[in-house]
Amino acid sequence: MTGCAETIAVVQGAPGVVVQELFGSLIDRWRAAARIAGVVAESHGLADRACSAGFLRSIASGERFSIFQDMGPGSTACHLEGGGAHSAAEAVRRDIARGCDLVILSKFAKLETNGAGLADAFTAAMQARVPLLTSVSPAFENPWAAFAGGGFTVLPADLPAIDAWWRVLGAARRTSPLDQSALM
Repeated sequence: MTGCAETIAVVQGAPGVVVQELFGSLIDRWRAAARIAGVVAESHGLADRACSAGFLRSIASGERFSIFQDMGPGSTACHLEGGGAHSAAEAVRRDIARGCDLVILSKFAKLETNGAGLADAFTAAMQARVPLLTSVSPAFENPWAAFAGGGFTVLPADLPAIDAWWRVLGAARRTSPLDQSALM
C-alpha cells in the first residue's frame, strides 16, 4: 500500500445503506478536526418502491439533491435522475476548490461508469490530490478500477479500519502541509 493507494480508499463488504451510515458516523467524528467535502446518500423514504436511490446530501452545506424519479407505488423500475447527481457533483467541486482535507463521495456506480453522476467530483478530488473515501459495489469494480487507474486501497465496512486509514493520512498531511506530493 504505497503512493496514491493510501490516499484513495474504497469501502466494500456491506450493503449501501450500512456504508452510508458508517460514512455519517465518520463525518460526525472527523468534522471537528477536518474540513470535509462531498455527499452521502439518503433514502427517499417512500414506501413500496423498487428503487432505493433517493437523495445526495452535501456534507458541507446540508443541501439535498434528488437523484430519483418517483415512478409511483408498485413500480418495478428504478429510474435514476442524473441531473440531481450532476448538481451535487458541481457543489462538491466548488467545495473542493474552496479547500478541504478530505472528500467523501457516497459511491461510484451506474451513472459514474458513463462519466455522469458524481464522476466530475471524483475527478476533482483526484486532481486536487485530496484524500478520497468512497464505496464501490462488486458490480462496478472493473469500471472503478479503470476510472481510478488502480491507485486505491480497499477497506472493509468497519468503523475502526476506516478510522485508522484516516488517522494515518490526517497525521501525514498535518506534519508536512507543504509537501503533499509525498502522499501521492
